[in-house]
Amino acid sequence: MNYHIKASSTSNQDAIIHIKQSDIDFGTTSKTSETLPNPAELFLGAFSACMLKNVERFSGMMKFTYSKATLEVKATRLENPPRMDNIIYDLTIYSDDKKLNTNLLKKNIEKFGTIYNTVKLSCTISGTISTEINV
Repeated sequence: MNYHIKASSTSNQDAIIHIKQSDIDFGTTSKTSETLPNPAELFLGAFSACMLKNVERFSGMMKFTYSKATLEVKATRLENPPRMDNIIYDLTIYSDDKKLNTNLLKKNIEKFGTIYNTVKLSCTISGTISTEINV
């Protein structure tokens, strides 16, 4: 598989990532630092997207149902050289399906997640997967 995206920016303005039929605005200036995602947040967003895509993928393979999944991701930025480290996630799956095996799901995400595996080559990742009863 190969991937292709485009991105563009204008001097003294923010930037846009062009992916398929989507445009994702992101901040490159101080005036939008509180409103638009920065590159570090987009990086964590890609990590999160990988995990959530795999929840959907493995729900079919592991034959469990869920109504939604939420994910919180935190990371530390180190200074010298600047890099991300110590990514911690908390994934919650809303399901009352007895077939949902969170330990196996965690193993599958860690083994087969493309972005997950790319990131773990350069920093530590730890996290939990828990369930909540559907409401």
